[in-house]
Amino acid sequence: MKIRVFALILTIILTFGMVAMFSSCGNYAENNTKIMIGLSGPLTGEAAEYGIAVQNSALLAIEEINKAGGLNGIMLDVEMLDDKHDPNNISTNYASLYEGGMQVSLGTVTTKPGLEFKNYAYSDNVFFLTPSATGDDIAEYANGFQMCFADSDQGTVSAGVFKKKFQGKKIGVFFKADDDYSVGIKNNFIKELGDSLGEVTIAQFTDATASSFTQQVSDLKDCDVIFMPIYTAPAALFMKQGKGVIKADAIYYGCDGLDGIDAKFDVNTITQGVSYLSHFNSGATTGAAKTYIDAYVAKFGDKAPLNQFGAAAYDCVYAIFNAMKYAVEKNNAQITANIAPSDLCDILTAVFNDKDFSYRGITGAPEADGKSTITWTDKDGQSTNGHVNKTPVSYTVKEVTGK
Repeated sequence: MKIRVFALILTIILTFGMVAMFSSCGNYAENNTKIMIGLSGPLTGEAAEYGIAVQNSALLAIEEINKAGGLNGIMLDVEMLDDKHDPNNISTNYASLYEGGMQVSLGTVTTKPGLEFKNYAYSDNVFFLTPSATGDDIAEYANGFQMCFADSDQGTVSAGVFKKKFQGKKIGVFFKADDDYSVGIKNNFIKELGDSLGEVTIAQFTDATASSFTQQVSDLKDCDVIFMPIYTAPAALFMKQGKGVIKADAIYYGCDGLDGIDAKFDVNTITQGVSYLSHFNSGATTGAAKTYIDAYVAKFGDKAPLNQFGAAAYDCVYAIFNAMKYAVEKNNAQITANIAPSDLCDILTAVFNDKDFSYRGITGAPEADGKSTITWTDKDGQSTNGHVNKTPVSYTVKEVTGK
């Protein structure tokens, strides 16, 4: 019995000793002279245009904020590491960022890596606001927030648009079966649509079949409206291969992944219409969005990728900055350049869940002053559990020209 008691006491001592050891690892940001924002995203590979736009836009926002004096004289900085849109790279990237002094994060650019990142951020209590990882589970934990619309929200809102605009039309869906973004939106679109528009024709593809859409074009050729919750590259290929086969007066309708389709493909070479539901118009000619576009092009050139991913990152940086200002001015929070990530997370989480906090940004439907109202609470002031609350906009890239 004495041996068992001794063993139990030893186990307790060792356990608490290990906890104490890990909890005393120190604040990696204790030597920071700037508030460090970290994130991971594709800077190389097929999704690089999204990651580069995010990196550029985050840098632009920080440059503007610092030029205006930062957070009461405290400057901001950002570091982004390349994950190649591969979740297997997140463990190393996260560790490098965290041990390098990351105090707050934009998470990841895409969803699959984001599902890995969120677990590490939760373990360390690091606040993140992702510009473009749309998966519903990205904001699973209290420290995770989205500037982009979640997949379920995009699917639900798109179905509402279809029920309002396309009564009596034959509907088709073209989606990527091995992509969480595409599947998530498609599933919620079909669920919300129900049988309100009759039978829906569905065609799918995967990475293995993405070089030719001959069969899918044939399956959808008689549809009046084809819903495409996919990204620009496969959408452009489908439109090219559908010329002369898809109904001449059909409409291709996508979500935010279709932003920039006219940069991938000359939409004027087809007779079909092209529209998408999103939160940013990269072709905006007025308002705060145009101001951002002009500043972006002036800094990075007109060949740099410009899309809603970048616009959302720009909003993310400013929203985090405004939340820190709100915390200091309204809640008397103490935010220093070397604040511990966990302490900053608690401060920011409280602000983003505050019904009185809102951010005026460039994504979402612009109001009279050219900016949109963005919150993370609903109309009753209740937390949306990390999901963004702003008004989406339906953008027409090209009207139907053929009959």
